[in-house]
Amino acid sequence: MALDPVLLSRLQWAWVIAWHILLPAFTVGLASYIAVLEGLYFFTGRDIWFRISGFWTRIFAVSFGMGVVSGVIMPFQFGTNWSRFTDATADVISPLLAYEGLMAFFLEASFLGVLLFGRWLVPTWAHFFAALMVAFGTLLSSFWILATNSWMQTPAGYQLVDGRFEPVDWFAIVFSPSFPYRFMHNVNAFYITTAFVVMGVGAWLIRRERAVEDARMMVRMALDLLIIIVPLQIFLGDQHGLNTLEYQPAKLAAIEGRYDTARPTPLTLFGIPDDDAATMRYAIEIPDLGSLILTHSWNGTIKGLKEWPADQRPPVAPPFFAFRVMVGIGVIMLLVAIAGQFLKLRGRLWDSAWFLLLCRWTAPLGFIAVIAGWVTTEVGRQPWTVYGLLRTADSVSPSLTSADVTASLLLYVAVYLIMFPTGIAFMAGLVRRGPREPEPQPQLIESGRPNQPFENAARIAAQS
Repeated sequence: MALDPVLLSRLQWAWVIAWHILLPAFTVGLASYIAVLEGLYFFTGRDIWFRISGFWTRIFAVSFGMGVVSGVIMPFQFGTNWSRFTDATADVISPLLAYEGLMAFFLEASFLGVLLFGRWLVPTWAHFFAALMVAFGTLLSSFWILATNSWMQTPAGYQLVDGRFEPVDWFAIVFSPSFPYRFMHNVNAFYITTAFVVMGVGAWLIRRERAVEDARMMVRMALDLLIIIVPLQIFLGDQHGLNTLEYQPAKLAAIEGRYDTARPTPLTLFGIPDDDAATMRYAIEIPDLGSLILTHSWNGTIKGLKEWPADQRPPVAPPFFAFRVMVGIGVIMLLVAIAGQFLKLRGRLWDSAWFLLLCRWTAPLGFIAVIAGWVTTEVGRQPWTVYGLLRTADSVSPSLTSADVTASLLLYVAVYLIMFPTGIAFMAGLVRRGPREPEPQPQLIESGRPNQPFENAARIAAQS
């Protein structure tokens, strides 16, 4: 029996983007962290910032390279698998993606060269500036990609002409109703993800007694950031939920597993969704709490999925369970951040082997939460590519066959299962080596303040 090309195309897109999103989830936060380290080194001249920055810059370079490779191939699927979507939305989507390439990617790539290879070739202030530009570029990239996705979620500023979306108001297109909430929620999630990785790596180095001073600084910096941005993420998620209630109520109903309209609405902690029967089996609920959390009112109404025709309802199970995974991880992260601050204030942080082990085990949780959030958002949008206007089934390329997509999907699976484990193993090798002072380079120029650990090398180079 041949599989549906639409389903196969969705699986292919999901496979590619699920791997790719792991990289910006790391590099966006890591670029900002490196910029902070470079700034601390520039203003203080302390060697520790120099070593930590160099350590994470090498890891960032590998992640960035993998992100480029996995990201460049994604737009090709717009033509091969989703040509009808591309044709209908080209006048809106194409400029947004072009801005991402021209304003963000080129900025990142240009200054990344200075960041990676200019340590000995430019003054310290120029190296710091390059780090700032790379960090700014990653945020710009997130801005345009999330602006594109947000427009697909909550379209605005357009008119439909012969089945094509024509721009009318570019400000409304870029800043669509869900964009501010989605942008802040995602970028903050990227920072949390990076902070947990930094903390986990620092804890691992401490336990292995490698670059202990540097590793302790990593853990302290991560904890000081997490105690702020993890609670902030809970607030941002709540605001994003209120926006979803207003603009995508069917998605919210799927997230909550709500088939029947209720007022007040109970909070469903767990259950087994049954879309065929339109009911939640074995539901564990807390009366009225759903209204308070979702609408900020004890008597708030949440529309059930039965309010929409069956062919306009998203599948419930993926967003329902993915959302609970994301929230559960958020609670764990909050507890880890609080525990770390408590131990630090008590002066027991470095003596608590259990906490350092916990940091190592929770290091990948941010990536899982990001994937869970992506599943919640994208599956909850179904059956639409442009919400409420263009169906997924009407977006796929008309001449696509099951054999075509099966062949390309298997190829993507094979390539990604080689590329990503290889890249992760290489980065793990960099972690095992730990922060270190690079060998002095004679090419270091005289102008500007020289890199402090190698003033003698710079002086010798200048004399020669």
